Amino acid sequence: MALSNSISNIFGVSPVKPLQNHMAAAIKCVDLLDAFLKATFEDNWDKATQVFDQISAEEQSADDLKKQFRMHMPKSLFMPVSRGDLLSIITQQDNIANLTKDICGIVLGRKMAIPKKLHDDFIGFAESATETCRKAHGAINELDELLETGFAGSEVKFVKKLIRDLAAQEQKVDKKEQKLRKKLFNIEADLSPIDVIFMYNIIDQIGGLADTAELIGNQVELLLAK
Repeated sequence: MALSNSISNIFGVSPVKPLQNHMAAAIKCVDLLDAFLKATFEDNWDKATQVFDQISAEEQSADDLKKQFRMHMPKSLFMPVSRGDLLSIITQQDNIANLTKDICGIVLGRKMAIPKKLHDDFIGFAESATETCRKAHGAINELDELLETGFAGSEVKFVKKLIRDLAAQEQKVDKKEQKLRKKLFNIEADLSPIDVIFMYNIIDQIGGLADTAELIGNQVELLLAK
């Protein structure tokens, strides 16, 4: 009875709500990336540390929700969504929280000084990647509506549009990444080689946020096709 109540408390009618709750926690992490970067650009490392602590707390919250989801998810679901599909989605959602914490942890740990010439492009790139994650969040928030409509009708068309918008946003991130990489390449001879390596790594990981968001969109799209 205790186990049954535990499952009921976490999942309610379906496992979609806890999946959405987890995505909301992951998005709280990435939403703080802009504030973190701006604090570092101002050389305000106390503020950056405070924001990083917030990110760490949200990442831990997301991790706890992920563990609850995995532990209490029923072995079989009487739903048009498979257990494997949902576990795959929550793994990608968790990657958003993890990547954000890793990005900020590297910058903070090294007190990385991004050259002022790159600040605007860096912020624009990070904001664009964050927006891609928000669009993935929007798609996940429609899963309960999809279930209610039996994955049919106008709701499917609406979600497909969300996914197309997400993919278009990810392409914008790619273009911003290429522009930022080119600018860094043009000045890297004047910088410490080790710093340059870490800057490229940070750029890769910020781009990874958008890639992960697109993967979530792709997984939702696969649900529509089943």
